[in-house]
Amino acid sequence: MRFAKMRRRIEHDYRELKHGLGLDHFEGRTWRVWHHHVTLFTAAQAFLTLRRYDPKTPTTA
Repeated sequence: MRFAKMRRRIEHDYRELKHGLGLDHFEGRTWRVWHHHVTLFTAAQAFLTLRRYDPKTPTTA
């Protein structure tokens, strides 16, 4: 069961990364452009993760 729950969480996170943050929107052709895209993407993901685990952040129902 533990692995099944982990798989669901991984699939949920991957969907969030693709659709919510735009991981799949990259259309560049150079290493530099890809690196910029991934850097900004990683910063956005870190921000959302920190907000999600911050106890002071109000949750919406």
